[in-house]
Amino acid sequence: MSKLFKGACFCGFISYEVTGPPILRAYCHCTYCQRLAGAPFVHSIHFPTTAFRWTHKQPDCDVLDSFVPPAKPHKTRYRCKNCGVCVASKNNLAGKTSVWATHLERDEKGALVHWDDLKPTAHIYYDTHVMDINDELSKWTGYENESEQIHT
Repeated sequence: MSKLFKGACFCGFISYEVTGPPILRAYCHCTYCQRLAGAPFVHSIHFPTTAFRWTHKQPDCDVLDSFVPPAKPHKTRYRCKNCGVCVASKNNLAGKTSVWATHLERDEKGALVHWDDLKPTAHIYYDTHVMDINDELSKWTGYENESEQIHT
């Protein structure tokens, strides 16, 4: 049976769930993620778009804003109209939807539920990193195993 991952924005207006194993689990250092999160990198988890669904009760147009970056018209970022948190990114070319691990369900101690299924396996877009990360994970100029590996 496939695992169910539940997520939400900061205020709880937006909620979603995704099923099945992630396609990609990585720390993303791309400039879009950096600027949207206001952080050096995010823990991004990609799923097939068919595995993703919104679960909030309000119509999407009432609670979601969307943004399509001019340089990437195939990508749509979604954020909550109430708290402003970016909650998902849909890539129409690749058929993937990505979410940030920080928005996923937590246990009573604050740890991510299903951590072993979510923990990152690499750093992606590391060529635009803004801080050095010294860990055992591989580093890539783009997606893991689809781009040039960076040896540090």
